[in-house]
Amino acid sequence: MKNITLSLFTALVVGLALPATAANCYADYKAKQDNPLRLHYGVAQLTGACDAASAQTELAERLARQGWKLLNIVSVFGDEGLAQRRDSAGPNYLRF
Repeated sequence: MKNITLSLFTALVVGLALPATAANCYADYKAKQDNPLRLHYGVAQLTGACDAASAQTELAERLARQGWKLLNIVSVFGDEGLAQRRDSAGPNYLRF
């Protein structure tokens, strides 16, 4: 009985913690196109894991579909960093 109660309590705690970790995740990045050379800085929302390696994979695929090559991920951040990057990203703010 004690094990069942502990298991139920653990499941409840994990279940309550999941919505808190499901916050929005974004990455800012640099990308390029060749012939002619074009560079851009942008901000994109991530749908996968919220880390630089996952952002690299996800954004490289998204950008490639539109003819862009991802150069690098600048940073990965949550809602708190979104507004301050809007002006810098210009038309590439949440475009990809």
